[in-house]
Amino acid sequence: MLLKRVSLAAALFFSAVNVATAADVWGLKPGTPELKSATTLAFGPEDILFVGDAKNATVFAIATGNTEGDAAAASINIDDLPTAIANELHAKKVEVNDVAVNPRTGAAFVAVTADDHAALVQIDGAGKISELSLKDIKFSKATLANAPEDKVVGEGRRAQNRRTDSITDIAFFENKLLVSGLSTAQSASTVREISFPFADADKGIGVEIYHAAHGKSEDSSAMRTFVAMMIDGEPSILGAYVCTPLVKIPVKELSASGEKVKATTVAELGNRNRPLDMISYSKDGAEYLLLSNSARGVMKITTAGLKENKGLTEPVSGGGSAGQKYETVESMAGVVQLDKLNETSTLVLVQAEGGPQNLKTIALP
Repeated sequence: MLLKRVSLAAALFFSAVNVATAADVWGLKPGTPELKSATTLAFGPEDILFVGDAKNATVFAIATGNTEGDAAAASINIDDLPTAIANELHAKKVEVNDVAVNPRTGAAFVAVTADDHAALVQIDGAGKISELSLKDIKFSKATLANAPEDKVVGEGRRAQNRRTDSITDIAFFENKLLVSGLSTAQSASTVREISFPFADADKGIGVEIYHAAHGKSEDSSAMRTFVAMMIDGEPSILGAYVCTPLVKIPVKELSASGEKVKATTVAELGNRNRPLDMISYSKDGAEYLLLSNSARGVMKITTAGLKENKGLTEPVSGGGSAGQKYETVESMAGVVQLDKLNETSTLVLVQAEGGPQNLKTIALP
């Protein structure tokens, strides 16, 4: 018994040492991050969680200390996730904003708004929910330059607070945090490339796309969701916009194209639709994207031929599609959020019409 106690104490000690060392290496310092919102999540190195705070126009890097768990064995299934989280946080109302999985442990982290306050929740591989306390945690942050003002502009149906779209999605790729959203630049659609450990966040680069459903070039709407991946050895972004162009941008062009980059529209996926979330994965030797949508279900999109795809240049009318081939995954109806859980499974937040939001582990299609 004494040997077991000593071994456990040693394991806990070295785990704490590893967390502290990782935090120091990545420039994280102890303190309490003051989140005004928690809208987007992504995992980085050493179990560090990146949190996009659109209200603050700031991205945070937080040392979660989540080192225990086996992603290959994880299976998370929780009915009515908002209510389950509200019970844990002693909140009256919880809104789920994003879900991200730690690829090393299989634990899920959830960004929520609980009674109008931002909070982060951890769910272990067996489904146990706990709040991630932000008090005296190690973290760092980068505040975005030229973010839209935090105020409502316009009137009637056009009234909006563009600050809420200052950060629409984030991804960690090759020691950099990529951030999509809006800025005050002339080309408001912006992608930022922020080195990590954080230094000053640059102003980003405007993105112009050819919107085939509209039959014209545009640069004013934010990229809603994206993945960073290698396309035939070249680091690239694949991003989706409302109504629903899918575009490709080589990462190297983010720092080499001056004030604006022209993306290649590799697919038009149908109008009157808002893309919600996207992941990439491999199955049976092929690469795919899974894209969840507000009106067009979950699309399984092939990445074959992306390098050769020269882009759409002609209008696609009548709500039609063109470019990269896809199929609608009928078994994934109602998916609003998703992240890869392990090599064979994905974690999805599903909401049937009029029903609660349930968190489920399902096989990758």
